[in-house]
Amino acid sequence: VQLQASGGGLVQPGGSLRLSCAASGFTSDYYAIGWFRQAPGKEREGVSCISSSDGSTYYADSVKGRFTISRDNAKNTVYLQMNSLKPEDTAVYYCAVRDGSSCPTTINMYDYWGQGTLVTVSS
Repeated sequence: VQLQASGGGLVQPGGSLRLSCAASGFTSDYYAIGWFRQAPGKEREGVSCISSSDGSTYYADSVKGRFTISRDNAKNTVYLQMNSLKPEDTAVYYCAVRDGSSCPTTINMYDYWGQGTLVTVSS
């Protein structure tokens, strides 16, 4: 199983970025892909997640209304559209996949992780 996260970069406050997570090698019919982030000196936290079974989504309170998760099944890719970015969104963003259709925020519930992509929000 491979997860390739991309799309990070430097953006000014109020700007937007779209992260991509390309997944391959995962054979389960019921899975969930989540986005997590880890800021310097802080623990990794769940940001968003989407279920393969019904497309249901989860968002952390801190990103609700600003971030949107979506998927392209034909490309085996999940996207995280991030709008109205704030300096506190600065972190390394990781995508992860788990066998199971629910979206827990517990890190150890996810089976495979991508390498992370850095998002820096700064003027």
